[in-house]
Amino acid sequence: MKVIFGEKLFSIKEVAEMLGISSTSVHNYVKSGKLRATKIASAWHIKEADIKAYLDGNTNERAVKG
Repeated sequence: MKVIFGEKLFSIKEVAEMLGISSTSVHNYVKSGKLRATKIASAWHIKEADIKAYLDGNTNERAVKG
């Protein structure tokens, strides 16, 4: 995790470990727009707020379907 301008930023690998999914899945979520990320130099970083927004959206989607 990095902190830039007071915001926590996580790598794709860190987010994958947090969510219990593969790095490839996280990368695919970023690529498809399901999860917002920012590319800094050659690496993608995901804000803590964007992880929470993804989880909130994912939870709402399950609630509607289930």
